[in-house]
Amino acid sequence: MEVLTREIKAKGRAYPLFGLAQIILEKPERHKVKFTAKKTESGATQPLFVCALDDSLWLSEEEVVAYILSKHFATFYQAERTATEPPKGTYTFVAQCGMSGAILGPPNYHDYQNQLRKLHAERFARMPFDMFKSRVKIVRDEAIVKKWIDDQSWKTEYICLNVPEPLRLNSREELEKHFRATHLANIVRQVESHELPGPASRTMPCRPLARLVRMKWDEQQRFPLEVAMQLSQQLAAQGLHFFKVNKITHISVARPSYLDLETTVISDTAKNLLLFIQGHPKCTRRQIFEALAPAALAALQPAGEGGPAAELTPEAVNIIDNLHWLTRQGHVIEFANGTLEAARKPAPRPEPKPKAPKTAEQPKPTEAATETVAPEATTATAESQPAAAPETPEKIETPAEPKAEAGVSSPENSTSESNPA
Repeated sequence: MEVLTREIKAKGRAYPLFGLAQIILEKPERHKVKFTAKKTESGATQPLFVCALDDSLWLSEEEVVAYILSKHFATFYQAERTATEPPKGTYTFVAQCGMSGAILGPPNYHDYQNQLRKLHAERFARMPFDMFKSRVKIVRDEAIVKKWIDDQSWKTEYICLNVPEPLRLNSREELEKHFRATHLANIVRQVESHELPGPASRTMPCRPLARLVRMKWDEQQRFPLEVAMQLSQQLAAQGLHFFKVNKITHISVARPSYLDLETTVISDTAKNLLLFIQGHPKCTRRQIFEALAPAALAALQPAGEGGPAAELTPEAVNIIDNLHWLTRQGHVIEFANGTLEAARKPAPRPEPKPKAPKTAEQPKPTEAATETVAPEATTATAESQPAAAPETPEKIETPAEPKAEAGVSSPENSTSESNPA
């Protein structure tokens, strides 16, 4: 935000507010995303959980625990496999999950039901158990049966790290209980709001929140109202000013201020500049130099590749200084696309209408006359008038120079709102 403010103050140009909001939304590094917990339809507040290891955001404690034990497992535990006796008996077929490909073992094996319910709970909890069970198929492939027997011939133990005393755990269930009791409170915290940088919000591991960010970003791309409101508050706090031109809100270093040349004494150069801009709306700096100082125009041409930079003539410096003063005072508006306009003379305020003299009190209408009056119809007509159309953002013009200047800018509830950085 500081870079954007410095750019506007240095250039002295007027930028459309909604145009700046769209530029900020173009690149994630130019804005931040804020999440705030809100109440659900049932009245309960949707919790938010933050993982301190990578600042990721989650909607439930179960999700963040599963994420940590998958993504950051090596930080807390070390798996160690040791050979053990293979399952006794002869097996010619095994059950296999038709969706994940996980081998569950023979249906008559003693650990089959545990493996079946464990896989359902870990990966397919949202699916009804009977539906999940119907997707399990019987496989008689010798290679798959052999792979299951080989897996059962090894025993996996988990060595706890970062604990005062060495400890071994025999199963993932014990490991998860140990993690919750030992590490969870230090790593995961519940929050009411959380702010993420733009790039981090685009790669969120929590899928529901990632969809929410994408939906909110698409919404603001179409009409960046929330970003524009946040942007206006922050830029106003930096001393910039807002005004409307042709119903489009602009921001600049000064508001338009009409300069009456008949009552105000200014330099001849500033006067000639103002008169030319008044007579040539939407002119450019080049057109000003072509008309008022054609000899100084060559000094403003960019130097050739590898050549020395051209030196400004005193006449060119004088014009630039006076134009700088006029724009900083608001007498001239230089827009982001490089066009200039003079501040217009404000329309005179209408004089108040004189009060009508009091007349003699009129007699009350008769009952018949009273029945013919229909004030309700008048009220209904007034209420049925269509509301004024909302202000729409101005489409950004993209000439080479203004786009480079505006592009230096740096802007989510469990709904999200985008904030300018």
